Amino acid sequence: MTEIVLEDLVKTYGGDIKASDHLSLTVRDGEYLCLLGPTGSGKTTALREICGLTVPDSGRVLFDGRDMSDVPISVRKATMLSQKYALFPNMDVYGNVVFSPVIKEWSEKDTRQLATSMIDMVHMSKKIHNMPGELSGGQQQRTALARALSSESKILLLDEPLRALDARLRIELRKELKSMVQEMGLTSIHVTHDQDEALEVADRIAIIRRGKIVQVGTPTEVFQNPATPFVANFLGRSNNFTGKLIASDTDRSVIEIAPGILISARSTDIPPGEDVVVTVKVGATVPEIVGAKVDVQDKHKPDVLPEGYF
Repeated sequence: MTEIVLEDLVKTYGGDIKASDHLSLTVRDGEYLCLLGPTGSGKTTALREICGLTVPDSGRVLFDGRDMSDVPISVRKATMLSQKYALFPNMDVYGNVVFSPVIKEWSEKDTRQLATSMIDMVHMSKKIHNMPGELSGGQQQRTALARALSSESKILLLDEPLRALDARLRIELRKELKSMVQEMGLTSIHVTHDQDEALEVADRIAIIRRGKIVQVGTPTEVFQNPATPFVANFLGRSNNFTGKLIASDTDRSVIEIAPGILISARSTDIPPGEDVVVTVKVGATVPEIVGAKVDVQDKHKPDVLPEGYF
C-alpha cells in the first residue's frame, strides 16, 4: 500500500484558470478516497498530477514520503482509468485485460486466472472475445476498468469509472469495485460528481472546489457537519437562512433571520454580531423557532456557518 501526499499543488491554464490552486491532500495507505466536486473543479487534473501525466507549476506529489517530481510515469505504479477508456482497437476484451500481465511476462496460468477474475467482476464474461468496436459505451468502460485492475499497480486512480453505466449496474458495481480494490491492497482515489456514489463507497471524501480542497472527512462527517454552505448544498439539498448571530453557548446558538424572528441552531465559536448562514438539510431536521411550542421542535439542530462562501 502507498500513502499519497499532494503538497501545495498549483496548475494554471491560459494564465488565469487555476485547475489546482495550492491544493493539499493526504490519502492514507490502502484508503478508498472519493474526490468529489462539480464539473471543472480540478478533479481530473489532480489525478493526472498524481500519475505524472500533468506536471504541476509548483508543489510536490509524494508517495510514501518520496518526491515523485522526477520519477517517470512507468515507474510510479499508478494506473489511471480515464473517461475516454483508451482500449486497444485491435484487441478483444480478453486481450485488453491481459495486456499488462503479458508485457510483464506473467505465467499463462496466472494471467488467465487474473483476467477471468477481472472480467467476471465487471460482468463481461459473455463478451470476452468481442472487439471494442462491438461494445456499447458502458461495456467499453467495464473492460477498461478490468484492465486497470489487472495492471498490478499500487495506486488506482478512477476518473468517474461508473459514469457510463446504467443505474442498476452502477449501483451493483459500487461496492464490488471497492471490495476488489481493497482485496488487492490498493490505495485508490475515485473521482466523481455523484454524491450518492461517494457517500456509499468512500472511506473518506475530499470536497474540491475551484482547485482547492474545502473539506475532508468521513461520509458522515461531511454530510452532517459541512464546513461551508457550498458543501452543505453539494451533499444533499439544503435550505439556507442568512441572519445575524445574537448569542451562542455550549448548547445552542440564536440567530435573527428577520426582524423579530429568531431561530435556534447548533453552538458555534463564531462571535455574536457576525453575519452567518444557517443551513438546514432537507428532510433531515427542522430549525427551532425560539419561543415555539415544544411539540413542534425537532431534536436535531441545524448548522451555523460563517457568511461569504457562496
